[in-house]
Amino acid sequence: MPKQSGLGDALYLDFYDLSGDVGAIDQAGGGPAALGVTAIDKSAMERLGGLRDGGLEFTSFFNPSANQEHAALRGLPTTDRVVSYFRGTTLGGEAASLVAKQINYDATRGEDGSLTFKVQALANGFGLDWGRSLTAGKRTDSTATNGASVDHTDVSTAFGWQAFLHVFAFTGTSVTVTIQDSADDAAFANLTGGAFTAATGQTSQRLEGGRTATVRRYLRAVTSGTFSNAVFAVVFVRNLTAVAY
Repeated sequence: MPKQSGLGDALYLDFYDLSGDVGAIDQAGGGPAALGVTAIDKSAMERLGGLRDGGLEFTSFFNPSANQEHAALRGLPTTDRVVSYFRGTTLGGEAASLVAKQINYDATRGEDGSLTFKVQALANGFGLDWGRSLTAGKRTDSTATNGASVDHTDVSTAFGWQAFLHVFAFTGTSVTVTIQDSADDAAFANLTGGAFTAATGQTSQRLEGGRTATVRRYLRAVTSGTFSNAVFAVVFVRNLTAVAY
């Protein structure tokens, strides 16, 4: 895959699309804490991997319109938030997601008249996960739909998975988004535990499969239920090594 710029990216927070109000992703990272265990007979540092962590920080512009950044961020809730950064909005693009606490909403009014806000979202209970989008940014279904598949290009893995869902708009009784996999891009089956809780309105969710669950090469997101409009986005993370939370 060729080198890429950061043009055309997206940022989703719970059921808000903040892509048009965010000017910069200041940091998206994480990993295990480094525990120093250097013995006195060593001449270099020794470290073990500790607790897994992660975070996503961004700078937004002030927008008090309905369903925009001020409405999404000003409340500083103590409950968990689901945040996803999409590196582009093409199907199968790289994306980072996490369950987080929103730590701040700090305003800066510049001498030039600019008004920006710094936001830090720190992982809670899990780390930052890099995966791939199973929707091309936001997807709109008006009836039950089998989404296009994403080829992960390598063979099956057996280290489990995580998935993240954002539902931005909904009209109907309920919609269930389910993750399916396939070995040949023809015969698909539901992943065990791969159905998000049925959504009846705007929502966000995280799913986790078994830590030794097999995930085959091709993945897709399918919808079922009774609805006339469902606007949503999905990130899927297929673990390439053992991950514990």
